[in-house]
Amino acid sequence: MASTAIDSSVLGPLFGTPEMRDIFSDRNMVQKWIDTEAALAQAQGEIGMIPDAAAAEIRRKADASLLDYAAIGEHYKSSITIVPLLKEFKKVLDGGAGEYVHWGATSQDIVDTGLILRIREAHALLSDRLAACSLAARDLAAKHRDLVMPGRTHVQHALPITFGLKAATWVFELENHERRFKECAPRLFIGQMSGAVGTLASMGDKGLQVQERTMELLGLGVTPVHWHSTRDHVAEFVGLLALAAGTATRIAREVLTLQRTETGELEEPFFMGKVGSSTMPHKRNPQVCENVIALCRLVRAQAPVAVECMAVENERDWSCEVAEWDFVPAACIHLDAALEKTADILRNLIVYPRRMEANLDLLHGLMLSESVMIRLAEKMGRLTAHDVVYETSMQAFEKGIPMAEALCADARVAAHFTREEIGRMLEPHSYLGIAAASVDRTLARPRP
Repeated sequence: MASTAIDSSVLGPLFGTPEMRDIFSDRNMVQKWIDTEAALAQAQGEIGMIPDAAAAEIRRKADASLLDYAAIGEHYKSSITIVPLLKEFKKVLDGGAGEYVHWGATSQDIVDTGLILRIREAHALLSDRLAACSLAARDLAAKHRDLVMPGRTHVQHALPITFGLKAATWVFELENHERRFKECAPRLFIGQMSGAVGTLASMGDKGLQVQERTMELLGLGVTPVHWHSTRDHVAEFVGLLALAAGTATRIAREVLTLQRTETGELEEPFFMGKVGSSTMPHKRNPQVCENVIALCRLVRAQAPVAVECMAVENERDWSCEVAEWDFVPAACIHLDAALEKTADILRNLIVYPRRMEANLDLLHGLMLSESVMIRLAEKMGRLTAHDVVYETSMQAFEKGIPMAEALCADARVAAHFTREEIGRMLEPHSYLGIAAASVDRTLARPRP
């Protein structure tokens, strides 16, 4: 039976996708360990360190489906090393080949390399998810390039923007993450074959040769020194997951906020049959956005743990390893689910232009106070103009009258502008600055 939300047959779809859960399944973990042992055996067989027949048998039986996972788990009750795997693997190897498995390696060589092989698969899937999100955001930015809506700062109306501009900031951030993911790959996809304390003394003068050939077979990079006690690349990867989670949270929270009944400018994807409440049939809750926010909280929570695990004792200790076995899969699985849901939100987002238009005038012209101040500053100086417009704005707000009326009633303003000129200064569609150009520049930037 499942004991976590990730593996729950009931809650599982909210916390992970089948693809990422499979990457971090017992089967794939064991397979990656065996893949590493098989590559090591092949490298050693090629140079005569172990019998070629033994190496061939190890490669031939390098299939996790041949092993008893439950038995491996039983052995782990008394050992955190790779010995539980070796005991079960030896049972399926013929011709005495089991005596040559793991020749000269240490447990952490196999476990670390196996982890990186799984991270490489997770990295590829997460990269695809990020690309799906950024491409969907690009479509939104292009489609709504000129759709005017209220811009908000400190949760209040500030100045008019376009929805295309808002979406363009999502594009910019998501594509930055895509680039970071690609840039970290050479530092991340590195294997470990260094022996007990990083000297690989067990292999004599063939250590470097075996190390390089093993990693060549696995398609991993070789580091100039062992990384048993150096976990910065794992921490970097989890940190990148946390950054991506930060962006997914920002997008989901923006949609959630603008879906408020009082605002009604955006809505997450809806379909008949999607139920928001067990007792209030009318509810169209932003439950997918809330799911994304929850998942991303869990991802970001792993970043401090990953940095904490950089503090390894001496040449190596299991305290970092055991923690990584838990937080790396959890961070990957939760982010994968969050990005899958975010991509769907962006692809099928419901946009309400009429609500955006109506909301532009909620403050009856106050939102364009900067426009008036800038024009008035040309007549009397910026600071003085700010004081004048501030006083007029507060009067309009307190009395609940239109900004145009308050401005026309102020002799300091009326001395310089006609009612028609004031009306044009308060037109939100004419005060968008470089919004359209910013969208165009973002979309013109080459994809990662």
